[in-house]
Amino acid sequence: MISLSLLLTYIAAVFVISGTPGPNMLLAMTQGIRYGWRHALPTMLGAVAGVLLILCISMTGLGALLKASQTLFTIVKWLGAAYLIYLGIKMWMEKITDEPMTQPTDSAPAQPKTLPSLTQRISTGFAVALSNPKAILFGLAFFPQFIDAKAALLPQAATLLTIFALIELSWMLVYATGGTWLSGFLASPKNMLRFNRTSGSAFILAGIGLGVFGKSQ
Repeated sequence: MISLSLLLTYIAAVFVISGTPGPNMLLAMTQGIRYGWRHALPTMLGAVAGVLLILCISMTGLGALLKASQTLFTIVKWLGAAYLIYLGIKMWMEKITDEPMTQPTDSAPAQPKTLPSLTQRISTGFAVALSNPKAILFGLAFFPQFIDAKAALLPQAATLLTIFALIELSWMLVYATGGTWLSGFLASPKNMLRFNRTSGSAFILAGIGLGVFGKSQ
């Protein structure tokens, strides 16, 4: 089993790493602003599932394959970058009408009557989480520091992954709730348009940054 001191170190490290703004947190905030944290929860769960898949891939050795193959890494990297850019362009191009908004509440902000389906929200979160192949390499480098090679791997992996998922989801809830609080300001179509373009630009820049500046493995 993992020692208590090592486990506390792991929790502190994950708390800081997960709380750092990135595509997952930006998505949680934008969904919270647009739909309220409860409607954004499926997106957050999809993102957590994507993160867990990435970390499991790291633990099973695909991370080593990506590290060894420059071509494979580059292909996966640009696919992820392209998806983030696509999301940004989609937000930029979205039309904002003067249709009536619902009245904001603590869990559901002012929003258009249309809401993406449950499947769409889950798949969006899942895809955004998978958009960065460097997360695989991060998992490959990060997790071995907290695993005792002499002990059974499965219980340790299950413990580390569960803690990571809970902290990641908690941070996304913080971002989504913060977004919900801002929703009253965005009841105005003009403000919503500005928000869409700002968020869209952030996703586009994240995609460009992933593709252009993430050249090395």
